[in-house]
Amino acid sequence: MDRLKQIESFVAVSIRGSLTAAAQAEGVAPAVIGRRIDALEERLGVKLLVRTTRRISLTREGSAFLEDSQRLLADLANAEASVSAGGVKASGHLRITAPAGFGRRHVANLVPRFVALHPEVSMTLNLSDRLVDLVNEGFDCAVRVGDLPDSSLISVRLADNRRLCVASPDYIARRGRPAVPADIARHDCLTLSSEASQTRGWAFTLDGQTSYVRPATKLDCSDGQVLHAWCLEGLGLAWRSWWEVESDVRAGRLVSVLDEVAAPPNGIYAVFAQRKHLPLRLRLWIDFIKETYGDPAYWSQALLQESPC
Repeated sequence: MDRLKQIESFVAVSIRGSLTAAAQAEGVAPAVIGRRIDALEERLGVKLLVRTTRRISLTREGSAFLEDSQRLLADLANAEASVSAGGVKASGHLRITAPAGFGRRHVANLVPRFVALHPEVSMTLNLSDRLVDLVNEGFDCAVRVGDLPDSSLISVRLADNRRLCVASPDYIARRGRPAVPADIARHDCLTLSSEASQTRGWAFTLDGQTSYVRPATKLDCSDGQVLHAWCLEGLGLAWRSWWEVESDVRAGRLVSVLDEVAAPPNGIYAVFAQRKHLPLRLRLWIDFIKETYGDPAYWSQALLQESPC
């Protein structure tokens, strides 16, 4: 006997309150529904329903199994509804957030592309360098760059994020090139005052292990784009991500220092609240950005677009 039919009959009887009502809705005899329920209880080894001549009630095990069964049938219905003519369809609204600088360059451009693929989805994009509270502020997903704080959130690594210590050629000419991380102490340093980034300091590899140096701050800003501009102006050393400074390093506007002790890459992540059942639109968004960031051609194209003509 079909297991799915057994579960469907159990749910129908539980909701409608009688074998007869469930049988009439399906167009079969009440005895057919009764046999399915009997087979299901025998297979599970528990009593799900208490049947009397007047009423049907759920046992404790039956109540728990009903909730799981309804969820299973709903998921199956959603899966079937989401596939039409070989294509996946998602609908509803997505609220996502990302760091301001990275979001402007590498999330904002993906949002219209994703909506074009899934026209029944609408999206809100929030760009902020503060650590957004996904649950309490009602966001479905965050794209985050760097070391993640411990939390109950679920994270999916999308790509590596290489970090560099950089300065303008003018600054290096005036103040000299640091030879070891300890030399940073005598330099003007530009730091990011974001609770989501650089909380432990600037990372380097010393004696085969990652070590952190807390620079003495000359100028501090919560906006990474401003920090980048200060660095280009020759105001000090900055510790920035490769995606942000690569075009400037290649063009000679910035100089990378301490490369021989650069820390291993950290990550670019999709972060979301723990859920048993993610909405289809959110699953597709995470898959979409993971596939995009995982393609080396994407980053090469992004660099070409940023390079001056």
